[in-house]
Amino acid sequence: MALIGYGRVSTADQHLDIQEKQLLTAGCERIYMEKLSGTLASRPELDRALDHLRAGDILVITRLDRLGRSVKNLIDISERLRQGDIALRVVEQGIDSTTSEGRMFFHMLAAVAEFEHDLIVARTKDGLEAARARGMKGGRKPKLTQTGIQQARAMYDAVDERGKRLHTVQAIADTLRVSRGVIYRVLSEDVVA
Repeated sequence: MALIGYGRVSTADQHLDIQEKQLLTAGCERIYMEKLSGTLASRPELDRALDHLRAGDILVITRLDRLGRSVKNLIDISERLRQGDIALRVVEQGIDSTTSEGRMFFHMLAAVAEFEHDLIVARTKDGLEAARARGMKGGRKPKLTQTGIQQARAMYDAVDERGKRLHTVQAIADTLRVSRGVIYRVLSEDVVA
């Protein structure tokens, strides 16, 4: 079991000294310090720390806001740790996922993530229903308009005096600039292609 520390500053004018001292006091064998601003999308030192951790290890941070920039980001990282059987210890906030209280905290985070997902699903469903109520249709636009469908059927039904078709399905598709499959669907069903 190794104690691996991670520290990060939010702005370029902040210093890592206090965090580093707290992580050393907590017994960290190795410390990864993000010296760049926390507004950057990539955090190479966090990636290195997470790659270094093995099952049974503990990631030590000074505060939760040093690990994640948002609740979702924090939940994603804590889930990655949980899946890797890696504990998390937050020095200033007294959170330790090796204790029952710490595990409860992370179960609550997982519940918040599930709740957030359910809210997104519900809002999406409500939005689609509202759009349908306003007459909007979902999905992609039809390949052929109603006029194109009528033209395809008329071309297909056109025969010469001996009853031979004047247009092949490929010729109809080429004329209307669609695939043969679209033409076959139009001819076989009363649907919009």
